[in-house]
Amino acid sequence: MHLSTNRSAFFNHVAQTSDAPLAIEITHASGVYMYANDKQYIDCISGISVSNLGHANAKINEAIKHQLDKHTHLMVYGELIQSPQALLAERLSQLLPPTLNNVYFVNSGSEAIEGAMKLAKRYTKRQRFVALKNAYHGSTQGALSLMSDAYFSQAFTPLLPGISFIDQNNLEQIDCIDQTVAAVFVEPVMGEKGYEPCTLEFLRALRNKCNETGSLLIFDEIQSGYGRTGKLFAFEHYDVLPDVLVLAKGFGGGMPLGAFIASDSIMSVLKDNPVLGHITTFGGHPVSCAASLAALNCIIDDHLLSNIEGKETLFRSLLKHEKIKFISGKGLMLAIHFEDEVFCRKVIDACVSSGLLIDWFLYAPNKIRLAPPLIIEERHIQDICGIILENISKAMQP
Repeated sequence: MHLSTNRSAFFNHVAQTSDAPLAIEITHASGVYMYANDKQYIDCISGISVSNLGHANAKINEAIKHQLDKHTHLMVYGELIQSPQALLAERLSQLLPPTLNNVYFVNSGSEAIEGAMKLAKRYTKRQRFVALKNAYHGSTQGALSLMSDAYFSQAFTPLLPGISFIDQNNLEQIDCIDQTVAAVFVEPVMGEKGYEPCTLEFLRALRNKCNETGSLLIFDEIQSGYGRTGKLFAFEHYDVLPDVLVLAKGFGGGMPLGAFIASDSIMSVLKDNPVLGHITTFGGHPVSCAASLAALNCIIDDHLLSNIEGKETLFRSLLKHEKIKFISGKGLMLAIHFEDEVFCRKVIDACVSSGLLIDWFLYAPNKIRLAPPLIIEERHIQDICGIILENISKAMQP
């Protein structure tokens, strides 16, 4: 059988998500670099906050290979004791507050959001949700219902009813949270809005309101978790505890993995009435859990979190230009703000051509996303900023 080239196979047989994919064929990747045959790219987005430990991390690869020699999938989730799941859940529980001691493993962020929604409805016996405007929680039906922008959802209606949206950091709007609300979904650092952190005052007010109404406070840390903000989890910056924590992306150490985490008393409601209240075939795949545990131990043992603030400071100090309005974000979760999306797109395209892989945000096309691997070094940051500044100046030319 004759096989076409990878490029033609990609466009002819791989379902597309837009009419303008990057379409760069990556042959291999290592550390902070990706390679397309002889061309080298600095990866400054980590697969959208996934490859937090870089590419081909030796400790993660060793854990994957070790697990492959034992077994891969054995049984649907929750029936058999599988060491990678048990050890990862235990390690997470050791690092999280006591009220976040029970982990339900799934395959992705969207699935984790769906599971958290079901958990909240089952636990509170309520049906309504509150979410923030311009938040992104996933593309499945329930997660999509939590998105306020009709552009992304109108083609897939009807979605779930009973969703209310409030503005980030607006204290006056939280009164819509009442005894009919099952849960409030919040990204402590909003992702696709352009890495906009919530204020401490706002998160504390939400926590207090949920305490008053009996609603669950759910933190979506799919992008901000596993060290990206300089803490293992972003909520640690605020000292505000969620009832449910949602993880994915970097959580998998480069492998597909998601989870929603709560207390044993909350999570236990999924065990009966009905039995198997939530179920997944591949959730918590042993190879993915092995990779996740290796990534977690690497972050802790190699003291990666101690350097994140300094790396953020270096980015901010080097990225000085008249066209940069300001830089938002926290840790290695930063966004460069330009006046308009046309200019931003020119800069991004030029940077990619120059060997720097960056992109924009769904709700903020006038901003450049900076989310490099946590292992990035000072020399890499200097190279990245140099490429960006050079191409900003080029984009200004007529």
